Amino acid sequence: MKATWWIGTRNMDVFVFGYCFCLLHGLLKSTVGLSSRKVLGKGKHPPHIVFVMVDDQGYNDVGYHGSEIHTPVLDQLAGEGVRLENYYVQPICSPSRSQLMTGRYQIHTGLQHSIIRARQPLCLPLHVPTLPERLWQAGYSTHMVGKWHLGFCRPECLPTSRGFQSFLGSLTGSGDHFNFQSCDGAEACGFDLHDGDRPAWELSGNYSTRLYTERVKQILKSHNRRKPLFLYVALQAVHTPLQAPAHLLRRYQHLGNRPRRHYAAMVSAVDESVGEIVSELREQGYYDNTVLIYSSDNGGQPLSGGCNWPLRGGKGSYWEGGVRAVGFVHSPFLKKKKRVSQALIHVSDWYPTLLSLAGLPEPDSSHLDGHDVWGAISSDLPCPRTEILFNIDPVSRRHGESDLRLLTFNGFGIWDTGVRAAIRAGDWKLLTGNVGDGDWFTPQTMSGGPHEWQGMEKRRDQRGKSVWLFNITADPYERADLAEVRPEVVKMLLTRLAEYNQTAVPPRNPPDDPMADPQLHGGVWTPWLGDEDPGDHGDDEDSDSVSRKGRHRSSCRVCKLRALFKKVRSRMQRAALFL
Repeated sequence: MKATWWIGTRNMDVFVFGYCFCLLHGLLKSTVGLSSRKVLGKGKHPPHIVFVMVDDQGYNDVGYHGSEIHTPVLDQLAGEGVRLENYYVQPICSPSRSQLMTGRYQIHTGLQHSIIRARQPLCLPLHVPTLPERLWQAGYSTHMVGKWHLGFCRPECLPTSRGFQSFLGSLTGSGDHFNFQSCDGAEACGFDLHDGDRPAWELSGNYSTRLYTERVKQILKSHNRRKPLFLYVALQAVHTPLQAPAHLLRRYQHLGNRPRRHYAAMVSAVDESVGEIVSELREQGYYDNTVLIYSSDNGGQPLSGGCNWPLRGGKGSYWEGGVRAVGFVHSPFLKKKKRVSQALIHVSDWYPTLLSLAGLPEPDSSHLDGHDVWGAISSDLPCPRTEILFNIDPVSRRHGESDLRLLTFNGFGIWDTGVRAAIRAGDWKLLTGNVGDGDWFTPQTMSGGPHEWQGMEKRRDQRGKSVWLFNITADPYERADLAEVRPEVVKMLLTRLAEYNQTAVPPRNPPDDPMADPQLHGGVWTPWLGDEDPGDHGDDEDSDSVSRKGRHRSSCRVCKLRALFKKVRSRMQRAALFL
């Protein structure tokens, strides 16, 4: 029971509060039943929701976009459902995942800058409700399999503390697909496969995509399908390191480019995984009452085998190749199927959309940046979204770096164009600052390395510039910069950036904490801090950093002793596997 989460505290006041919460939850569930019938129709149950998020899959890395990679399952599911061809995510991992989980832009969670690094004392703000927490309130069972990458410095940051009833996967951003060793730089490496809150040493040696697929099938077999299910499948593939089973590599031995060959084999493993999941949904009787969403978390990384051609740029950039994603919806609930949707949709839209499908729409959506887009997806109705703020990252400007010309001349006195930012409104897209590599990376079919193809489509418009404007509808490949010929549009979008910036919370980007080193914790990436809320004490970074350093000096011996006990316990667990 979820009540145990509340009862597991030390004072009676919290126990009483937890008891009242359970009573309220019962009333809420009855209300949800009424709301759900309004959304789904009389007598129908809330749908099962399966959300598959793939890591680093490029725009050109799926069969239906013309790729040489074979994805028959994805092609069929997308063809029978609704292909999302105007669908956007964020250019890197943590930001996309945070907006999926909260329905809020990065500027409203303090996660504007980069990913959450493994040693950062930082995680998804604890005061912000997550999608699985809200779905649990709607009566769903919630399970996660795969990559978290939303911080784990404290136990409260873990997936099982943020709404998921079970979790098998990794906490960091990347790791070996077979032995689950993950490194943050060269000096901090550790084991990163967890089953709930414990390291799953006994599962090392399994290929990650295969392992996660089998766990999904176990969940589907054991779950009572009369109870609605939310299953978040965040596959580690196709993120580096590029590793795949031998039988899949043989399928692409004709590709001379080694990174592309390994990458293609990993994509095929994903395709097979999704096929097995859908087959299990059918076999266990879920399929007719399921909504399946498929999404990449960002664009592909061309230097690691990915391809976003003919889009510009790639992972880590705000060009279309970094933010326009592979995505589709497959479900018997779709009213208009077998079509391509050009509705403007963003990853933050899944939060209100799925809550509405579950029968628990947000009573006050003013704090959300996402929109309920189910009508646009299912029935081809007008989409409520007309604008996307990709990000405003003030940390991108180095401390003390300033140039008045970027504000007074390039920014028309409205916006400092040295700040990394990007926005789309209607047909128009504006970018400012250092928005990432803007090359067009052609399909990598050559046998040599990047030196043979990297310069074939070199950018021409980034030297000395800080503002770009494109009509994305007419020019989706971002080849015709219109910033100089349409200054009135530039001013309008710069004004929108300034207005958004007025609503932003301070960015939280604390320095790495040496106490996070896995060697202090039995060789495992695991929470290393106590019970403070990292999401509520990061507004003043300088004072927070000073207090943290003082806290570490005073408690260093205790931390090391605690780490020693954890290390001994972890080694005992490993030793027990061989008894």
